[in-house]
Amino acid sequence: MTPLALAFAAVGAVFGVLSDRLATRWPEHEEEDPAGRPIGWRTAVCAAFGALAFAILPMKFAGDQLALALFGAWFATLVVGMATDLDQRLLPDVLTLPVIPIAAVYALSGVNPLVGVDWLPAIAVATVVPLVLYVLSIPFGAGAFGLGDVKLLVGVGLMSGAIRAFTGLVSGLFAAGIVLVVLIVARRVTMKSYVPYGPFLIFGAVWGILVRG
Repeated sequence: MTPLALAFAAVGAVFGVLSDRLATRWPEHEEEDPAGRPIGWRTAVCAAFGALAFAILPMKFAGDQLALALFGAWFATLVVGMATDLDQRLLPDVLTLPVIPIAAVYALSGVNPLVGVDWLPAIAVATVVPLVLYVLSIPFGAGAFGLGDVKLLVGVGLMSGAIRAFTGLVSGLFAAGIVLVVLIVARRVTMKSYVPYGPFLIFGAVWGILVRG
C-alpha cells in the first residue's frame, strides 16, 4: 500500500468513526440511552470499513479526477450507510436514491473506468439482480431483503459494472453467511433473529472493486 493510500485510509477511518457517531442521532430516532450509544464494536467496524474504502480510491482511480471525486462521494455514502444500518437497520433514501441517476449518466457516458463501454450489462445487473433477490425474499417475511437494499444494489450495479457488482454480491452474501454462523454458534442470535444484510452488501460492493482488476 502506497503512502497516499495509507493517508486516505487514515482519513477514511476517521470518517467511519464520525459516521458511527452520526448514526446515533441521524436519521432522528428514539435512543435507548439518552446519552447516546457509546463507542463500541459498531464504531470499530465503521472505522475499518472507512479505511478500506478510502484506501481504494488512490489505488484504483489515481490520475482520473472525475472518477476520484465520484467514487469518493459514493464511498462516503456507503460508509454512512454502513453506520446507519448497523445502528438503526436503515438505509436512508438520501444515501441511495441520488446515486442511481448520477451513476446511470456516468455509466452511459462511457467514462466510468469500471464500466467502460459495457453499460448494458451494468444496467441489466442493476435492475434484474435486486428485483430477483427482492422477489425471492418475499416468502421469508418483511425485512428479509428490504427496499433500501434494492436501491443500494441498483447503484452498485451502475457504478461498479456487471462483473464487479456480481463479485461484490457473492462476497457480501458469503461474508454474511460466515458472520451468521459465528453468531449462532456463539448464541448471540437465533435462526429467527433479524440481521440486516445492508452492511454485508455494502462491504461486498467495495470488496468487489478491490479484488477485480
